[in-house]
Amino acid sequence: MTVNETTKNEKRAIAKAITLIEEGGPQAISLLQTIYKRSGNSHLIGITGPPGVGKSTLIDALIVEIRKNNLKVGVLAVDPSSPFSGGAILGDRIRMQAHTLDSGVFIRSMANRGFAGGIALAVHDAIRVLEAYGYDIIIIETVGVGQSELAIAKLADTTILALMPGSGDDIQAIKSGIMEIGDIFVINKGDLPGANKAATNILQSLDLVQEKGPWTPPVLISTAQDGNGIKELWQALQEHFNHLKSSNELETRRKQRIKAELAELVAYKIRTSCLDSIEHLDLAKKLVDDVYQRKQDPHTAAQSLIKLLNN
Repeated sequence: MTVNETTKNEKRAIAKAITLIEEGGPQAISLLQTIYKRSGNSHLIGITGPPGVGKSTLIDALIVEIRKNNLKVGVLAVDPSSPFSGGAILGDRIRMQAHTLDSGVFIRSMANRGFAGGIALAVHDAIRVLEAYGYDIIIIETVGVGQSELAIAKLADTTILALMPGSGDDIQAIKSGIMEIGDIFVINKGDLPGANKAATNILQSLDLVQEKGPWTPPVLISTAQDGNGIKELWQALQEHFNHLKSSNELETRRKQRIKAELAELVAYKIRTSCLDSIEHLDLAKKLVDDVYQRKQDPHTAAQSLIKLLNN
């Protein structure tokens, strides 16, 4: 078997595993039980920011820089939309497909499947698949809408907040209270007027909203389309990851991530079980009818439903 055939087989296996995970069920759980011990060794990088700042171009350039170090890169692009068929990707991510033939790069779009936090539970497990296949760097991109900005910070080891000059993104970021999530700030499209001013605004706001600690988030200026500033971004990413490991902050962050994931999993399973009970149990159906007929209020009915599920 040739190297290309081996690569194709591996990528096909990864794609199939992620699809299985997205569909859920006993087979997905069995797969995860098998690979879990081989996961946990990658640097998880989250990239978020408002639409239009060039996150996909930034990732594309970052992949090129990372591959110079012969490290395997996986990209999971999370979209607030219905699930994609056949691994389709958003139009603005087509440029990333230049890496499709690279044996050390895997790119996949995933829908958030309506999760309020912006990140589907399946993304956690898709990361584990890539880790099990030896991907050193895993980049998770969100469109930066609503709570997905906060969710990505809880999921990643290092979070990059991408902004651009001249659009008011820097001021909006300060107003919306998301300054705390960034480990690294990047003013992309740095060839546009106002890049230095935007960087200064971010630096000044960081002094106000973040407590002084061992890590000071750098504010970088890049023009990803030309590759300018990408080497500095990659260097900052390595420095932050080394800081996390040496300060034991990596362990703290990952344990917090596990706690949050377990809470979400339990809530999801309880919610699913509850909906199934309401749909099929006669006593639960009667509660629905009672609430509809105003015989009892929803809060009282919910307490009765809890007792019913616990029996």
